[in-house]
Amino acid sequence: MDAGVEAVERRRGEWIVTTPAGMFAAPILINASGAWGDVLARMAGAAPIGLVPHRRTAFTFAAPPGVDISGWPHVNRLGAGWYVKPEPGRFMGSLSDATPTEPCDVRPEDIDVAQGIHNIERDTMLRIARPTSTWAGLRSFVRDTEPVAGFAPDAEGFFWLVGQGGCGILTSPAMGAAAAALVCGGDLPAEQRALGLRDADLSPDRPTLRAEAA
Repeated sequence: MDAGVEAVERRRGEWIVTTPAGMFAAPILINASGAWGDVLARMAGAAPIGLVPHRRTAFTFAAPPGVDISGWPHVNRLGAGWYVKPEPGRFMGSLSDATPTEPCDVRPEDIDVAQGIHNIERDTMLRIARPTSTWAGLRSFVRDTEPVAGFAPDAEGFFWLVGQGGCGILTSPAMGAAAAALVCGGDLPAEQRALGLRDADLSPDRPTLRAEAA
């Protein structure tokens, strides 16, 4: 905490990372810095891959009085515009926005919250007196919108692990297993290879990613 990266350099086969909490060294540097992935890559002397953060706004609001929503489904509007899903004793809603932005500690915009509430009330029978909480997060994508996991072709020991977009939590068990295998120089897990996934599909040097990043 409070230990942002200040400098990165490769020295005698190791990455040296300088932070306010001290200097750290390791032969492999895993770039799992989310929206800051390209920023960190530039610091390390690796070519950026065209990672673009997108702001997503969300809010919670009360369920209708006396209604048990625990069994209600997650509902998305076709073509985006909003989604609603149940949480314990309340709903979570969103405008389903994806606004390109710079890497930052993002905050929700009042207009996005208001638009999300308007869209939900327009298309459903739900009525939202006021949100009980609001927040925003960054969902980062590369050009082909697929995750990136693999060693950089231009920086020895620099491993990319970014671009999970809006599915980071859902895909984290599989991505964790894939990344661990690739970092250790092995093959992807058998169950992933059985589904047709290849190292090249995740590579930071794949043609569908690099074409526009350059």
